[in-house]
Amino acid sequence: MNRVSESLQPILEEVIRRNPAEAEFHQAVQEVLESLGPVVTRHPEYTDGEVIRRLCEPERQIIFRVPWTDDAGRVQLNRGFRVQFSSALGPFKGGLRFHPSVYLGIVKFLGFEQIFKNALTGLPIGGAKGGSDFDPKGRSDAEVMRFCQSFMTEMYRHIGEHTDVPAGDAGVGRREIGYLFGQYKRITDRYESGVLTGKGLTWGGSQVRTEATGYGTVFFVDEMLRHSGDSFEGKRVLVSGSGNVAIYAIEKVQELGGRVIACSDSDGFIVDEAGIDLDLIKEIKQERRGRISEYTDQRPGARFVAGEGIWDIPCDIALPCATQNELRGADATALLRGGCRIVAEGANMPTTPDAIRLLVDGGVRFAPGKAVNAGGVATSALEMQQNASRDSWAFDYTEERLAEIMRTLHDRCLETADEYGAPGDYVAGANIAGFTRVADAMLALGLV
Repeated sequence: MNRVSESLQPILEEVIRRNPAEAEFHQAVQEVLESLGPVVTRHPEYTDGEVIRRLCEPERQIIFRVPWTDDAGRVQLNRGFRVQFSSALGPFKGGLRFHPSVYLGIVKFLGFEQIFKNALTGLPIGGAKGGSDFDPKGRSDAEVMRFCQSFMTEMYRHIGEHTDVPAGDAGVGRREIGYLFGQYKRITDRYESGVLTGKGLTWGGSQVRTEATGYGTVFFVDEMLRHSGDSFEGKRVLVSGSGNVAIYAIEKVQELGGRVIACSDSDGFIVDEAGIDLDLIKEIKQERRGRISEYTDQRPGARFVAGEGIWDIPCDIALPCATQNELRGADATALLRGGCRIVAEGANMPTTPDAIRLLVDGGVRFAPGKAVNAGGVATSALEMQQNASRDSWAFDYTEERLAEIMRTLHDRCLETADEYGAPGDYVAGANIAGFTRVADAMLALGLV
């Protein structure tokens, strides 16, 4: 169902016409536009300045080929992307994703979301995203290095600490960031620490960066609970995924007294009613890069279920932390049936529009990824601060900065929702708060 106001419908139609076959991008734009009707009514200057139309068009889109050789000496070819969406608030900022599913529409959806996510943090960073259809899974370190070097050989000319600062995303961790930074340094002859974030701790990285998106997700939900006089204590929690976001969301939930009873990977999901053994998950997924099904080998009380269905398990809180559009209408119905009261997106746009409507209509408090998972980019911005001052902060201090940012971000969403007549609506609050901050900057900078 399209809930875009009549005045903004032509913009959505133009986006679809100018960007054909990019379904994820269309979905992301529509989700934001559905919240902006009251905003343009109150602020006609945004319409007069064509702010929304300009925001839907990236400042720059870069597509390039990435040739590299595998360990057998065969030439392989992938496609690289960097979409620089908005620099109204600061240098472009957003991750790189290496995954076979990556194409221009995915990168544009992620980059568009990044504009508002970064704006919500209150930090001076613009929005961008990039990546490649390269799959690092099953590749040797040497193959990953050769791919990253080839990728950076093109991308280096488009980035810089005052221009565009990429980070990691799915498929891009410290190994990949290290190879990318090494090639950037080699080509430019500059040790420009601030050009990439997500670096290793011994060469310019920030404490808490690995944990940040998962921790930030839980900090946001903790504020949702606190706002209603509740806490994580004793809550049954489902977490989809088993990458960094999921693992560190599980860790923080457990620290705050919740019990995570299920998590997943692309093969299926595990259920452990006694509570997920986090050390075992870390050993399987981070140390051995194994499959989630191996969990039951050492936890006989747990069970593995192949395929989908994690949302069928009764819970109080659901944290989708895997990938886009993983939680669909039937899953929302299952969560409602199982007593779920809060759904917060640890991943980027993991909930389909029909699922969101079902959840909200069913009384579930729903919080979107552009607000919930902003902890990762917030800590990346803290890493940029440390690099600029040649400083390094302690783990506890950085974590408290992250927690403070997420508390402020949560309150900003609620206050904005109230201001625009949608009390308690985190989607409207996040979209409007992020948009107005960027829109005001765009108007101040003139027609650029």
